[in-house]
Amino acid sequence: MNKRPETFYAKILLFGEYSILCNSMGLTIPYTHFKGELSFINEDKYTDYHYAVHSNRLLGGFHAWLTGEGLSKSYSSCLQLEMLEQDIRNGLYFESTIPQGYGIGSSGALVAAIYAWYATDRIPNTSRITKKQIHNLLGLFSYMEAHYHEKSSGIDPLNCYIKHPLLIKTREDISIVGIPRNDQDDKGAIFLINTGQTGKTGPLVSKFIDNLKQPEFENRILRELIPVNDSCIHSIIIGDTKSFFENLKQLSIFTLKHFKAMIPDGIENLWNSGLESDSFYLKLCGSGGGGFLLGFTKNYEQAYNQLSALQIEMIPVYMSHHH
Repeated sequence: MNKRPETFYAKILLFGEYSILCNSMGLTIPYTHFKGELSFINEDKYTDYHYAVHSNRLLGGFHAWLTGEGLSKSYSSCLQLEMLEQDIRNGLYFESTIPQGYGIGSSGALVAAIYAWYATDRIPNTSRITKKQIHNLLGLFSYMEAHYHEKSSGIDPLNCYIKHPLLIKTREDISIVGIPRNDQDDKGAIFLINTGQTGKTGPLVSKFIDNLKQPEFENRILRELIPVNDSCIHSIIIGDTKSFFENLKQLSIFTLKHFKAMIPDGIENLWNSGLESDSFYLKLCGSGGGGFLLGFTKNYEQAYNQLSALQIEMIPVYMSHHH
């Protein structure tokens, strides 16, 4: 490798988990705390050697899948698959700190990194990217990431690739957005909670898709979940904190009631105590079942004290100001 491989970051889908499969809006942000890049085993990297060998073997499987049934003919020309194969033989692996099964895009960052290095005609990931280019990337990425998830929207790799907050209005309408910092609201924060368990995306997504076959469940998603999800996104983008937290509370209540299977073991009480005290609201981060949970609070200190008393660590993602 003569040029330096690019670094790709984790991502957080702030809003849209599950409902995005039913065409709700989505909002994603990069999370630079975790990252990954392509590397070679022999390059004096102080990495766990077994990790690198394992990653290299997994890349071999990914390549075999891409050349086999993975990519339809229309996409296979988008990647230099022979070059990828050669590099894998020479010890290519993905050096990454993004925990797997935590809902923050470990496979998304890998797909973005492979595309960035091996694309035959790379679409540059600048903020000047067009909607048509985004759409083309999404098609390829959803194909590539299907190797890791039974069904991928392609949004995770797209967000990892573009490195800006993305507003997904529809699959055809995805654009880069800014999330305003609100000056009146200087105590608020977005944080993660580590459940200490890994979640498996595939089975949970399959279960959700299965549940949609029941008209009653589908109606709930379309009539209750999607409107409140979309309102959360709308109010955070225009910086309307009051209506944001009102909608968020409804979303948190809905999740607790109708997504029990996705809430990791032993978390329900914590989820409830946030709702009852109104000091923080929890929601799923990605598909749930483990990994991280997302939390939002109007008052960081209050939430911090309440969670510390329960021996629960908050990992800050976004602060209205520096605490």
